[in-house]
Amino acid sequence: MKAEYDLAKMKSRRNPYVRWLKKQLTIRMGLDIIEHFKRMAEETGIPYQNLINLYLRDCVQSQRKLHLRWAS
Repeated sequence: MKAEYDLAKMKSRRNPYVRWLKKQLTIRMGLDIIEHFKRMAEETGIPYQNLINLYLRDCVQSQRKLHLRWAS
């Protein structure tokens, strides 16, 4: 292996898999939820949209289920 490589001549290309990583969508959320994640973003330095994505990913990976009880 070389000690150093010259990457200046290397041509860049787009990641062909990037479209499968995330999808942009519009979703309505309560202002209190958005403010909660924005406060967490200030504390952690992670953008609030990334925090929401990380939280939802954790729900999926742990197979967390939502249990609702409707008032009768």
